Amino acid sequence: MRYVLVNKPFEVLTQFTDENGRATLKDFVPVPGVYPVGRLDYDSEGLVLLTDDKGLQHRLSEPRYKVPKTYLVQVEGLPTEEALANLRRGVDIKTSYTAPAEAELLPEPPADMWERSKPVRFRAAIPTSWLKITISQGMNRQVRKMTAAVGFPTLRLVRIQIAHLPIAGLAPGQWRELTEAEAAKLRSAYSATKMPGERTVGSKTDAAAAAKPAGAPRPTGTKPAGTRPAGARPAAGKATGAGKPAAAGKAGRFSDSADKPKGKGGFKPAGGGAGRKAGPDRSAGGGRNSGR
Repeated sequence: MRYVLVNKPFEVLTQFTDENGRATLKDFVPVPGVYPVGRLDYDSEGLVLLTDDKGLQHRLSEPRYKVPKTYLVQVEGLPTEEALANLRRGVDIKTSYTAPAEAELLPEPPADMWERSKPVRFRAAIPTSWLKITISQGMNRQVRKMTAAVGFPTLRLVRIQIAHLPIAGLAPGQWRELTEAEAAKLRSAYSATKMPGERTVGSKTDAAAAAKPAGAPRPTGTKPAGTRPAGARPAAGKATGAGKPAAAGKAGRFSDSADKPKGKGGFKPAGGGAGRKAGPDRSAGGGRNSGR
């Protein structure tokens, strides 16, 4: 398995192809067979993890696993303590509420922050500030929506850490492979524990599949819904013979084309006339109703 960290530059797609000819990760990472874990917006910068470990890729991208991601965010204005408290508590971003985040105001711009390929546009009369925000969700443009919701729009967004993996030492466009120790720690943290309700067998959850395998016999003394008690008479108008559906509409006719017998000599519907004996079930499968 291969695990790669790359510092995605501004205006680069977090994918390896683009029909419109825009820059992609293929222009920077010549490693075949690896794919991004999650996404980072075209107009955002910073750390992206690539891997060919599909199981781990899924888990790290799944919000239920709450993988922390840390960003340095340049915003317009000087955020108040109330705004920071709102970010920490969770904010209404119109489509939903965000989970609580870690948010702090940096006393000065990050010393090791590189220049962006296109300078940030800001108004001379309005100062800018830098925040450090950590979230464990992955909603579309979440950090930008969060800062805008508390009144301080994002001007620049740089992801600097995923889980325990920092961007340290990577300039824009540079990449490196994880050390064996880093990869082992990542697998240990996000591959060993199974989350509640995680799907593991077809469409069944792990708990359901383990508790009741497909085809398991019904416990003694239980009856499926709709079972007629012993000795009870069937309701009037319903079929009494095995494999004979209830008549609908006029006697001897089917109300649904899906209930019509296939081939010649199919079963006769109940209610086909007084004194007449229902014929044997000759539908496909011998003794079973073909119109399921």
